Amino acid sequence: MRIAMIGTGYVGLVSGACFADFGHDVTCVDKDEKKIAALHRGEIPIYEPGLDELVATNVKAKRLDFTTDLSKPVADADAVFIAVGTPSRRGDGHADLSYVYAAAKEIAQSLSGFTVVVTKSTVPVGTGDEVERIIRETNPNADVVVASNPEFLREGAAIRDFKFPDRVVVGTSDERARKVMGDIYRPLSLNQAPLMFTARRTAEMIKYAANAFLATKITFINEIADLSEKVGANVQEVARGIGLDNRIGTKFLHAGPGFGGSCFPKDTKALIKIAQDYDVSLRIVESVLAVNENRKRAMARKVSQALGGSLRGKTIAVLGLTFKPDTDDMRDAPSIPLVTGLIDMGAKVKAFDPVGMEQAKSELPSITYCEDAYSCAQGADALVVVTEWVQFRGLDLDRLKSVMAQPVVVDLRNIYSPEDMRAAGFTYESVGRPSAQG
Repeated sequence: MRIAMIGTGYVGLVSGACFADFGHDVTCVDKDEKKIAALHRGEIPIYEPGLDELVATNVKAKRLDFTTDLSKPVADADAVFIAVGTPSRRGDGHADLSYVYAAAKEIAQSLSGFTVVVTKSTVPVGTGDEVERIIRETNPNADVVVASNPEFLREGAAIRDFKFPDRVVVGTSDERARKVMGDIYRPLSLNQAPLMFTARRTAEMIKYAANAFLATKITFINEIADLSEKVGANVQEVARGIGLDNRIGTKFLHAGPGFGGSCFPKDTKALIKIAQDYDVSLRIVESVLAVNENRKRAMARKVSQALGGSLRGKTIAVLGLTFKPDTDDMRDAPSIPLVTGLIDMGAKVKAFDPVGMEQAKSELPSITYCEDAYSCAQGADALVVVTEWVQFRGLDLDRLKSVMAQPVVVDLRNIYSPEDMRAAGFTYESVGRPSAQG
């Protein structure tokens, strides 16, 4: 199949490379000339494990190409995927669909023959209707079907998620479009991945409902963690105990500093706005968003309490800045309100992240960036684990203690054992577990 992928951001580039690896002919299109030039040089604009090799392999096989001009790729395509950004609009939280609608209008001008135009971007319910209206208004003679195909990729595991998905959701009632989408995703049949066809609006709703539910699970276990600290319970054991119930499941039950990233904060806000537009109250989702925002700000107070209630003149070392490991994504990362709060309380902040420091500098310009975890901890009154990068799990605790001004660790990801930290001589605070005094 011939595919045009509009947008070379996270979703577009990963999806385009994976489709090419399935054997399809894919052209990724982006208006950013510097980004396309970099891709032609083999430079990947985002950090995603394995993506550089996947792109290089398929470029070499001539199944994957990049361009700034969509006219020929769209004219030749069996399917055109729209994978442009839909950020939250400033002020009201609605998804900004200007890039989607602009792409639809430009695509319409180049369509030739029967084509399926697919919204891959996360878009509010009813967006496909408007995309179809724009295309038909721009090109009344277009033989086109607009479908929805939401993505469910986790940053850091996106390639595996694409190739071994829990499900593939396609929103269209048109039989021709179903055949095209079935052919595109046929390589997944070997993995027995469910291909779910549904109505377009239902597919759009599935994406938002899924993310809102996962955000709810995270927020729920975070509140249980707060209660566990007060009553002397261990939230990790609580999470395991409830997660073994297959009606609940173990995933997204890891207590921490709150969710961030490019999806959950943006999509929960957008879902709330969609509901308000239809005069429906989503009180659970509204509470999830409010609790999560408050939690991220509260983490700075947790650090302050570990040092006796004052951070004035103290040096705090922060390990991990990205919203999760195996990505360089700083969007809505919990580290941002945490570090800002620490600075507001009078602390000096040093930080280290394996891949996210360049991206972090625009968000957090007034902190000191270090070359590794130990130089970050040098002279620190407390060390805070914010992102659970694997390399932070095996730090030399004796060496860490020897370089710190005070042996205080605040572990917001529960990557260490309280018993091990006590034995190593640390004052140790984690999330939803008893404190440990060395």
